[in-house]
Amino acid sequence: MTISVSRRAFLKSSPLLGLCVSASLRSARAGGASGASQRRPIVISSANRITLEGETTYYNGLRATAKAMEVLRAGGDALDAVIAGVNLVEDDPNDTSVGYGGLPNEEGEVQLDASVMHGPSRSAGAVAALKHIKNPSKVAKLVMERTDHVMLVGEDALRFALSFGFTKEDLMTERSRKAWLRWRETRSDKDEWGPSQVEIVPDKESALLKWIDRVIAERPTGTINCLAVNEAGDLSGVTTTSGLAFKIPGRVGDSPIIGAGLYVDNDVGAAGSTGRGEEVIRICGAHTIVEHMRRGLSPLEACLDALKRIVGRYPGRPELQVTFYALKKTGEYASAAIWSGAEFAVTDASGSRIEKCAYLYERKAQK
Repeated sequence: MTISVSRRAFLKSSPLLGLCVSASLRSARAGGASGASQRRPIVISSANRITLEGETTYYNGLRATAKAMEVLRAGGDALDAVIAGVNLVEDDPNDTSVGYGGLPNEEGEVQLDASVMHGPSRSAGAVAALKHIKNPSKVAKLVMERTDHVMLVGEDALRFALSFGFTKEDLMTERSRKAWLRWRETRSDKDEWGPSQVEIVPDKESALLKWIDRVIAERPTGTINCLAVNEAGDLSGVTTTSGLAFKIPGRVGDSPIIGAGLYVDNDVGAAGSTGRGEEVIRICGAHTIVEHMRRGLSPLEACLDALKRIVGRYPGRPELQVTFYALKKTGEYASAAIWSGAEFAVTDASGSRIEKCAYLYERKAQK
């Protein structure tokens, strides 16, 4: 991709970008320099890197983008493609940020959020604080297709899902339950809960205990966002999550909010987010990025500018992480995060791969 003088000026316009220019340009080139017909179809997604006890690692994002591409190549609709992709993640008990096995709220209940947008029909649907249904993305699509509403929430969203044949399930796994119990019993020395009684065999499950303690310390936000453009240039997107770990019951982040955690305009492009949802809501993140692309900014420039709006609220460098994903109708794409180390998944004619996100700040590796 050729970077024009005006774009160089844009990248140099903020002192925040000094550490990320080279990574940004690599990401900007990722969409390719050839015509749109050679870039489409393409699917991008958050990486959702899973590391299990015993150091086994895989990327759920790659599973999602590969599945979505399979649907596209079979002639399927772009929205059906991305939903099929994230369903694999919602069903995976090892991904504790999405669907089944997601980390619960502070009362031990898994509440899920999701949104979908269909570019060709310019339609949207969403659900929030949905319990007992592991595929909220499917329910969001039903809201879009079978009602003239955009969002249903809580117990009423559950009743709606049940009326269409979904069945109630216990979404907690033993892994997520152990994490919640340990969090509840170690979060304060001034509450009424006694010391942790989580049964963990030290030799066999020491890696599990380390993971649980990291979850408690970091309170991950998780989420998967998946965006696709088909060969004809039609776009769709989905974002689905179990939200902030151990959140206040009823808390809703950016994922189900159209214009925050997801936005699709079939004339321009699509965008989505993962990370601290409250920050994304405050700047209408996904909508902001798509509008930047409408004005001529590249996906990379649009993501970086949205991130600058977030960090501009803070006097210093915020510790929180937000990652944006953007895909233009042409097939050009990018992803950028506040802090270095973020990755995202891509599937196109060249195959499936993980790429590094551009970033504002470099996080030094811990010794």
